[in-house]
Amino acid sequence: MSDSSSYRIFVVENHHDTLKWLKLYLEQLGHVVFTARTLGEAVELFPSSDCQVLISDIGLPDGNGWELLQRLDSPKEVFAIAMSGFGMNADSARSRSVGYRHHLLKPFKVSELKAILAEVSD
Repeated sequence: MSDSSSYRIFVVENHHDTLKWLKLYLEQLGHVVFTARTLGEAVELFPSSDCQVLISDIGLPDGNGWELLQRLDSPKEVFAIAMSGFGMNADSARSRSVGYRHHLLKPFKVSELKAILAEVSD
């Protein structure tokens, strides 16, 4: 991603401070950011957001990020990134099996996220 690239990014995270930090960081990089705190909220809001990128926590209060990716109604392919405190190889494999391109282990460095976002293309 060049410095001039800007994406519409949808972040799903139930932890208030983490959500606030991610939104701020991504906006500072020049992206337009939409947020949800639950699976249900994300399923409702994502389709109208026209986002190219989804960053979702796996552990949500009303389900999980794996289920979320399967339930999203998106007219186009989305570049999906999972983030979780679950670090087992099986968790990462499950994320990939449902369509996530990456599985970030929390806490992660911003440089890791920035490098992953460099892979996004329209």
